[in-house]
Amino acid sequence: MGNIASSPKTWHGTTILTVRKDGKVVIAGDGQVSLGQTIIKGTARKVRRVGSGQVIAGFAGSTADAFTLFERLETKLERFPDQLKRACVELAKDWRTDRYLRRLEAMMIVADPDESLVITGTGDVLEPDDAVMGIGSGGSYALAAARALLDSGLDAEQIARKAMTIAATICVYTNDEVVVETLDSKQTKSES
Repeated sequence: MGNIASSPKTWHGTTILTVRKDGKVVIAGDGQVSLGQTIIKGTARKVRRVGSGQVIAGFAGSTADAFTLFERLETKLERFPDQLKRACVELAKDWRTDRYLRRLEAMMIVADPDESLVITGTGDVLEPDDAVMGIGSGGSYALAAARALLDSGLDAEQIARKAMTIAATICVYTNDEVVVETLDSKQTKSES
């Protein structure tokens, strides 16, 4: 699994990347918000801690829709503490069955010390085949760069920052105002 393909009309405007390496998990996101071909804001914060602070999440898509999903995810994490996958599956079930939620145009990457997941706009919960995942309009570029850097001597945060910089030089909907959140991971490189 890697970048989640999405409609250019729906998903323009961001790049979110996660990297898990040597005991760290990182989610990085750029700060650009675009409306069509116009940059509205360059310093949006699309990556944040949720729940008790042991989960990090980043979103691609509509900002208002993403905040709705953040709130719903926090509610699920309160109900299922320390069970990220279960909370995400429950959120995905709601997303598929709730008429209001089905109209939300957003995706999320979430991670805790144990696992990284993507929650898609179709209500799927996906795990990566490797230690990296990317979503959003520049997700493919950041994902490719991060995969190429995994075997380097760089740590997870350095890989994420470099990959995001590369994506920003390629994708017009991605800028270099990167926000990074990091957690200590229970998995090491050899286990991922």
